[in-house]
Amino acid sequence: MNIVEMLKERATTCPEAVAILETRNGSSRALAFAGLERASAQAAALLRGAGLRPGDAVLVFHPMSAELYIALLAIFRLGLVAMFLDPSAGTDHIDRSCALYPPRGLIASSKVHLLRFLSPALRHIPIKFAIGVPVPGAARWASSDSLAPYEQIYPCASETPALLTFTSGSTGQPKAAVRTHGFLMAQHRVLEQSLGLTPGEIDLTALPIFVLANLASGITSLIPDADLRRPGCIDPAPLVKQIHAHHPTRAVASPALLECLADYCMERTLTLPGLRKVFSGGAPVFPRLLGKLQSLAPQAEIIAVYGSTEAEPIAQIAHHAMGAEDVAAMLAGRGLLAGHPVPAIELRILRDQWGIPIGPYTRTEFPATCLPPGVAGEIVVSGNHVLPGYLHGYGDDETKFTVDGRPWHRTGDAGYLDDRGRLWLLGRCAARIEDPRGTLYPFTVECAANHHPGVRRAAAISQQGRRILAVQLEDHKASTDLAFLRKELAWASIDEIQVHNYIPVDKRHNAKIDYPALYTLVSRSHTTPDDSFLTTCRSPL
Repeated sequence: MNIVEMLKERATTCPEAVAILETRNGSSRALAFAGLERASAQAAALLRGAGLRPGDAVLVFHPMSAELYIALLAIFRLGLVAMFLDPSAGTDHIDRSCALYPPRGLIASSKVHLLRFLSPALRHIPIKFAIGVPVPGAARWASSDSLAPYEQIYPCASETPALLTFTSGSTGQPKAAVRTHGFLMAQHRVLEQSLGLTPGEIDLTALPIFVLANLASGITSLIPDADLRRPGCIDPAPLVKQIHAHHPTRAVASPALLECLADYCMERTLTLPGLRKVFSGGAPVFPRLLGKLQSLAPQAEIIAVYGSTEAEPIAQIAHHAMGAEDVAAMLAGRGLLAGHPVPAIELRILRDQWGIPIGPYTRTEFPATCLPPGVAGEIVVSGNHVLPGYLHGYGDDETKFTVDGRPWHRTGDAGYLDDRGRLWLLGRCAARIEDPRGTLYPFTVECAANHHPGVRRAAAISQQGRRILAVQLEDHKASTDLAFLRKELAWASIDEIQVHNYIPVDKRHNAKIDYPALYTLVSRSHTTPDDSFLTTCRSPL
């Protein structure tokens, strides 16, 4: 079954219901399910007329918008493969990724077409389309408006590739995650159940994959009026105005974006009482943010979601389900509570052997390798919505194994299950510190430090045998009792606390610590081996 058939069903049963709402330059645009179906069929006619055929990859470079999903659904309709790259990763990454699965088509905004001057791979794509201003060598995307819709839907098998995204491997070689039509169907069913998707609701959606689930469920997706390329640096004012205008009942966004929104509203004593559910994921969601979001949306259920590119979702927990004893455990270094695994996933904890291939196992052998509750190790998962492997097998050796032929995914995260079956996260396996003082997972320190008043962001590393905590303050001009923080973190044996005006984070989510950049930052800072534990540093913005 082609995933587009679910959209066609929605266009038939509720044609006038709004599928996508967006705001541009102060003006709102609503696209109904029937309009989306027709526009995607017209776009399919454009792609097919240009010579693209089932199995061809089409590289898409465009921000979240109605145009993005019109293009995506047109690609699915024809049995093509939608390919997405992160342009911020650089042209080398683009060229290496295109070498793994050479695209025959490119759909991009006019500005992105300028990358063709820098990337040989983009120049060599034979069929190009420009969204917006006309670009030499590219057909105008808007020309599809005059075409008759291509009504046929390519009959896809469950294993037919639909979506191709790229991440960096441990060696720098890109890993290609191939989502098939069957995989997208399975993921939709899990998201529909775990997020409680109900037709007719309006969902403020900042995470692209969730819009697909909304379209399949008959939910209106309100695309945030914000620059989603830098979710931690958005201007919240237009977003608040958009929320007041369209009254979404739900929200799904990264923690960085939601923290910007919450801080803006708290400074102005604003609340968003119309929200009934708020989901956050894509990066660690700490208890302090959950508390802020509860104040922002007092009537809402606030839920943290744990997942990854290869398995979304894995586990989730509501703010009200975190007891005082859970928060105390997090402050004492027990990790971040992620909640119960979703029903559709199998999750186990194995002895931490990250970096070493494991398996295969038989069904009788596997249980003996799994660790009991309370014992930390690698988090591994399996299920219909868990990616079984990467394109050409690149990355499979380090991240996959089988049990009686069934694929399992090694998340690379460390954690454990408590006696209530809830998952606790300890951070990346590879970040674990082993020294004469014992084992320390830096993420547990960060989880506790982020709860301290005045700390905006914290990151822990070990350098030359010293355990160093780098902190970014909420207000670098305000005084913060870091001596008290060090006392609270006595269990972590921190040698030094460095204050920086910025802790480097990833470009995509603006929330995950960029550890290579942090090591460089800390190396440039003055450290002392004596009893002085506080160093104030000023890193460049």
